[in-house]
Amino acid sequence: MKDQGSPDSTAERRLALRVVTLPRDTNQYGTIFGGVILSYIDQAGFVEARRHGCHRWVTAAIDRVEFIAPVHLGDTVNFYGQTTRTGTKSVTVEIAVEAERFDTGKPVSVTSATLTMVSVDADGKPIPFRSAPTVTEPKGGSA
Repeated sequence: MKDQGSPDSTAERRLALRVVTLPRDTNQYGTIFGGVILSYIDQAGFVEARRHGCHRWVTAAIDRVEFIAPVHLGDTVNFYGQTTRTGTKSVTVEIAVEAERFDTGKPVSVTSATLTMVSVDADGKPIPFRSAPTVTEPKGGSA
């Protein structure tokens, strides 16, 4: 059964991820592969979903992603997350992607995507995300 959810009226846009593009991320034209950006969108979706509970979160769906500007080698790319809907076992998050140009620092809108993230147990079955944490933080020192 799919969560109907409710709009999240307290949502605010927050920085979820920030990366600097590297030569390994580029195609022969000096722009970043779309798949690299999609991977970061998925990671940013997890960061936003994790704000709702310390669980395993999986991506159930990503809506259409349309690139409106390229990302160039050396640009800093910011991924902003905002929860737009909460259900019982899932959240819908909007990820906005902006590039800061390497040479000017000018921000440029690159794309956005809407993701449905589902909290799951160790067997991959959906669970209510407002339940007790199912993932614990690792103990020990920093690396």
